[in-house]
Amino acid sequence: MTTHIHKPGDQLIGRYEIRSYIAEGGMQQVYLAADHALNRQVALKVPKTESAIKRFARSAIVSAKVVHPNVAATLDYFEVDSRSYLIEELISGTPLSIRLASEFLYLDPHLAAHVIHHIAKGVAASHHVGVFHRDLKPSNIMVSSDPALTAIKITDFGIAKMAEEELAEAFRDEESTTGSQTAMGALPYMAPEMIRDQKSAGLPADIWAVGAILYQFISGNLPFGRGLGATPRILEATLPPMPALFLTSPQFKPLTEDLWSIVSLCMRKEPAERPEADQLVKLCAKLCYSDAVRRTGTIATWKYSSWGFIAADDGEEVFFHGENYYASERPKLGARVNFADFPGSPRNRAFPVIPLRTVEAN
Repeated sequence: MTTHIHKPGDQLIGRYEIRSYIAEGGMQQVYLAADHALNRQVALKVPKTESAIKRFARSAIVSAKVVHPNVAATLDYFEVDSRSYLIEELISGTPLSIRLASEFLYLDPHLAAHVIHHIAKGVAASHHVGVFHRDLKPSNIMVSSDPALTAIKITDFGIAKMAEEELAEAFRDEESTTGSQTAMGALPYMAPEMIRDQKSAGLPADIWAVGAILYQFISGNLPFGRGLGATPRILEATLPPMPALFLTSPQFKPLTEDLWSIVSLCMRKEPAERPEADQLVKLCAKLCYSDAVRRTGTIATWKYSSWGFIAADDGEEVFFHGENYYASERPKLGARVNFADFPGSPRNRAFPVIPLRTVEAN
């Protein structure tokens, strides 16, 4: 059971009032707080471990250097009774890891391109000021709650150095690694050099992580799996085959090939051979993708194995063609889907369409 460091109503430095507990990670607890000086809500972060406490002040200074729409802003830092506090922009949304685990099986090429483009911009902003995230993964990326994942912000640049210390300790033996939430969450996205020697790793390790995240988007799987078993495969750095999903429809081929090229470049074994962040942003800018508003619904009709209708959650009926359905299996009646729709007559048309995870009844 989690022991909360603070409870609602607690006041800090005469300015911040704890409103509610939000969540926690391996290194910190996060609270919703009211900033009475500026009449706004903020995220208040409190370190949980000795390693976190030692690094919090310096990390706050480092993270405050990164100013970009795709990075959560660091707003304040203070200490009370030997405890450190970090105040960060409150982001309305959900960690991307939760959306992937509870909603998306994978992302279609258009949605994947949109999200990775914004992640690349945030990484580039940090690299411009010499800030190395070190722990880039879906749980450190906040996304808006809409079906199009319109807003994307990278978080926790401020605890990246802390993660390095815990990772170094965790990889001493199998028992400690298995017990480290930070290590197990970070491992699938870690570059080979991060496993060999975290202290010698640099900015290219963030680029590798972007590639691993993109691979997960477009395939629904992690490139080298989870747990300690992934370690030798990461060190070998031989990419798995191109996802079978890429062969589902010819109309997706140009974009999927471009996305696969980005994955392949980002996940090169030698750090010097990976693109720099600015180069990665330019590659993403050349992707021809749609960032249209999206909706969710249920497949209501499927005719002649070629076309059907989606009953959108708002009650509208939307036409879709089988070639616009990005999946390895044919559409199924009653399946939940995410889609972008465009004007059409007599019905709007959905493109692309992806199946969503089935919600199990309690």
